[in-house]
Amino acid sequence: MSRPHLFVDISAHGFGHLAQVAPVLNALTERLPALRLTIRSGLPTAKLQTRIAAAFTHLIGSSDFGYVMHDAVSLDLPATALAYRRQHADWPAQVERDARVIAGLRPDLVFSDVAYLPLAAAALVGIPSVAMCSLNWADLFAHFFAGESWAAEIHGQMLAAYHSVESFLRLTPGMGMPELRRLRSIAPVAALGNDCREALRRQVGCATGERLVLIAFGGVSKALPIADWPPLAGVRWLIPQDWQLEHPSVVSFEGLGRPFTDLLASVDAVITKPGYGTFAEAACNGTPVLYLRRADWPEQDALIDWLNGHARCLEISEADLLAGCLHAALEALWRQPARPVPRPSGAEEAAAALLPWLAGRGA
Repeated sequence: MSRPHLFVDISAHGFGHLAQVAPVLNALTERLPALRLTIRSGLPTAKLQTRIAAAFTHLIGSSDFGYVMHDAVSLDLPATALAYRRQHADWPAQVERDARVIAGLRPDLVFSDVAYLPLAAAALVGIPSVAMCSLNWADLFAHFFAGESWAAEIHGQMLAAYHSVESFLRLTPGMGMPELRRLRSIAPVAALGNDCREALRRQVGCATGERLVLIAFGGVSKALPIADWPPLAGVRWLIPQDWQLEHPSVVSFEGLGRPFTDLLASVDAVITKPGYGTFAEAACNGTPVLYLRRADWPEQDALIDWLNGHARCLEISEADLLAGCLHAALEALWRQPARPVPRPSGAEEAAAALLPWLAGRGA
């Protein structure tokens, strides 16, 4: 009997979509070791391998772009509108091209987070599909562009693709998505890290009583002027390597050679934007969060409301963040009482939802 084959499409709009999909694939391949995985994503292969334990074939490419970003918290809406109009200028031909790719791979199931092109393509060639995410591009498109004269046809094509799925697994926390059919809400999905704080502190060279604060904006750049910040005694910052900053109070977290979730589970706080991956993983690993709101991002209210109910967290202003005025916020954050850590059982739920199309195909 041939091996079951899953085609997975992972958006490269930040790292949050990978953070959602990887625990599901890891749970699924534990249940189904013979599973053959083909993954299409614009993310680097090495990045996928840091999260996905099983072997896979990587098709390098993006079938969605999400939104054009100025930085991690601000959108370029004119550029985004132009990109959507170009993508949908010959939508039937795009769907047919993708359908030929997917049909040639002959998967038993298409699983997308959360591009809609592969869903439309799968429907065209009669292959079942499942989508999963805390958001969908159709709802976000309607939020920003519904009033435009050119938007209705594009929105309709998006919705038709999402409506073609066998199931849309809506993650907790997530947008309401009232327009989507076959919607099924599942528990949070998050990877759990290993607490390596003592080894990490030795590796970084922390002094007694010094705290570690991770700064991570989910794979979308937002460099901060840390070199200009006033000194903050007793705090060491873990920052992205691409900031290329040499400073006595900072360390590049990629250079530490540790999985991101282990770092997240071992620091004293994380500074980030509202995004599913970091919010869910911080809460499920018991890590306090300082967050900077995104400008007019419809998903964030659901994420923030959930985080306030499940983690120590505080909002900070962009002015305070840019100026490095963080002492009061961090002290207030650390004074908050610990919350019960939520259980990320959504990965097992999602894996179970995918099994009916795969489990009968091989041992």
